[in-house]
Amino acid sequence: MKNDQTQLLFEKVKHTLENHYPKGWGGAAGVILEDGEILTSISPEFENAASSVCMELGSYLQAATLDKKITHNLCLARESEHEKLFVLTPCGICQERLIFWGNTVECGVELLKNHAVHYVPLSALQPYHWSKVYQ
Repeated sequence: MKNDQTQLLFEKVKHTLENHYPKGWGGAAGVILEDGEILTSISPEFENAASSVCMELGSYLQAATLDKKITHNLCLARESEHEKLFVLTPCGICQERLIFWGNTVECGVELLKNHAVHYVPLSALQPYHWSKVYQ
């Protein structure tokens, strides 16, 4: 995947975050599909917190509905409109969701030494994934 495509993913996720959360905390996620299409999603602030879903889920469901493979995943958040954006590596539940498209999905992570966005395959996040016993 070209670096310009991952930069476009970053910009689209950032735009979605800023559009839906102009003030205060904000978060959004996005994916690149096998054909280069980019999908973004948020987690609406439902009245009942128990009904909330993560930011990534909307993009994952859209990709599954379109029957297209996810190649890259990115989740951005910030504490307030005055703070820098940071990358949220997929949690364990989202890693389990991403394995649907294989362990080569490139996941956005933040390099702590310089706060740069870097992509690593899902297999690097889960080197001992339970599914390996069935291969």
